[in-house]
Amino acid sequence: MKYSIGIDIGGTNSAFGIVDKKGRIIFQNSIPTKEFLLVEDFIEALHKELFPAIEKYGQQQMKGIGIGAPNGNFYNGSIEFAPNLQWKGIIPLSKLFEEKFLLPSVVTNDANAAAIGEMMYGAAKGMKDFIMVTLGTGVGSGFVANGKMIYGHDGFAGELGHTIAIRDGRLCGCSRKGCLETYTSATGIVTTAYEFLSNSETSSLLRSAIHINAKTIYEAAVKGDELALQIFDYTGKILGQSLADAVAITSPEAIILFGGLAQAGKYIFEPTYRYMQDNLLIIYKDKVKLLPSELKEGDVAILGAAALVWN
Repeated sequence: MKYSIGIDIGGTNSAFGIVDKKGRIIFQNSIPTKEFLLVEDFIEALHKELFPAIEKYGQQQMKGIGIGAPNGNFYNGSIEFAPNLQWKGIIPLSKLFEEKFLLPSVVTNDANAAAIGEMMYGAAKGMKDFIMVTLGTGVGSGFVANGKMIYGHDGFAGELGHTIAIRDGRLCGCSRKGCLETYTSATGIVTTAYEFLSNSETSSLLRSAIHINAKTIYEAAVKGDELALQIFDYTGKILGQSLADAVAITSPEAIILFGGLAQAGKYIFEPTYRYMQDNLLIIYKDKVKLLPSELKEGDVAILGAAALVWN
């Protein structure tokens, strides 16, 4: 068998593709997730788009289907109470895919899929202990120890984004207060920007911005904007402190950052690494690398999902 199929189900769009063992995507496409109120209709539409390519390369050459999805459970192949999807409750996703495509199917959450993709094709290739952190609209994470993904007893281990960074802090979408993702996601840094603008009289390019987002803050920082640089420093401080705590649990060789906010490069990496080092227990100091993902942002979801099949 030469190929695996990778599917990344997102709240807005779902990307899918056929991938060879070397991590080359030979076919890819996407469909809008939000158009389908029923998961069965979604799978039908995806099958219509994907099956001609499966026939072209040969169904007998397909090892299986890997699916990354919000609240995906590796153990039972289901999506469970995903907040960003229209399909509510517990959805037996792998079973539905197997019935439609007649191929073995495996499910995990999107951050775990990214971690497996990074281990097979990216910055974590050859590593047995690392943490993958995705800094997007939220903060996702995948923990690999001794060469294996950590799923926990119920399939939901590794939710770094929902550890408490600041007690009684910002209200999170999970209903708790102070979660890491409320500070270090692309959404969180925007909240920080508005707070800094309200609590400071420092002149800033951000004060004249029509719409503030992570990219706006980054562009201001590149121009040397003092307030934007303070915002990145504050964000890096909270992220670095939380990563130092995570190191004490799994002692990883590296922590890999991926996602929109990670695209800010040195503006997020330098303060994050500095504050991580400042807060590490001495036995871990200077042992843990902080690395950017080596996978293309547009491809990582498909590669990570497809890597599930080989893994």
